[in-house]
Amino acid sequence: MRLPSLTHLRCFESAARHQSFTAAGEELGLTQSAVSKKVKELEADLGFDLFQRAGRGVVLTAAGQSLAADLEQDLAGLRATLHKAAAAGAGRSALRLAVLPGFANHWLIPRLPDFFARHPEVELSFSTRLEPFDFAREKFDLAVHFGLDNWPGTQMTPLFGEEMVPVCAPGFHAAHDLQQPAAVAQAPLLHLDSRAGAWAEWFERAGLDGPPRQDGRYFDQHSMVIAAAAAGLGAAIVPYDMVARDIAAGRLLRIAGPALVSRKKYFLVRPQGPLTEAGQKLEHWMRRQLRSRPE
Repeated sequence: MRLPSLTHLRCFESAARHQSFTAAGEELGLTQSAVSKKVKELEADLGFDLFQRAGRGVVLTAAGQSLAADLEQDLAGLRATLHKAAAAGAGRSALRLAVLPGFANHWLIPRLPDFFARHPEVELSFSTRLEPFDFAREKFDLAVHFGLDNWPGTQMTPLFGEEMVPVCAPGFHAAHDLQQPAAVAQAPLLHLDSRAGAWAEWFERAGLDGPPRQDGRYFDQHSMVIAAAAAGLGAAIVPYDMVARDIAAGRLLRIAGPALVSRKKYFLVRPQGPLTEAGQKLEHWMRRQLRSRPE
């Protein structure tokens, strides 16, 4: 089978992701009718339907679902290949990283100016991945993973453990008189869905009677919890390494009381085999950053 046009594939991938020709057109800078036409041409090339028309909308067929699931990764891999080629053409090396959004936003990206100052010849591109994946399939050079040392077929380098500490904005700390841990029991709390029992564990470790308040605001990402705490919306329990710079700069205050230590860790993960020179530079730089962690 000859390969279809890349434009046709991009139109289908976008339409499948949005479940809408109109939204795909807005993303790609095309009209709804142009996207629909290209998808129909792709269907004609393949010899089977990718969408079923349902009223004024569309839904994927079983074949369309299968193609969409693979095509998203294939196009991402193609973009990575072109990115590496462009970097090589400019005399640079490119690395593709799979990262956790909270780690990227609050630990890695704020430190990257130092990395690029030391290694201007290395380009980095980032994609979000929350769970382990197949490196052979997704073509990442490195990944950052939070969990246990149990990702098959990879080499995992521990970065740091997770030490969860309570923090809040300076104004919130003063308004609720949080000099003593007991005062937290009366303050509005912020909750992270994936750490639903963190405040209950902290109350027990701090020797506070009764369960924590459950009427606070809930979030599903560390980034949002940290931003909410900095905005004075409540007290939050967050990984210390993600807020160490905010604490040092006075944007957040650490509330008196115990830290919660998890048996899980952050790892730098790569496929088995030799690491590229650019990958070695990034790994060595990250280790240097860990040696200079603010306390």
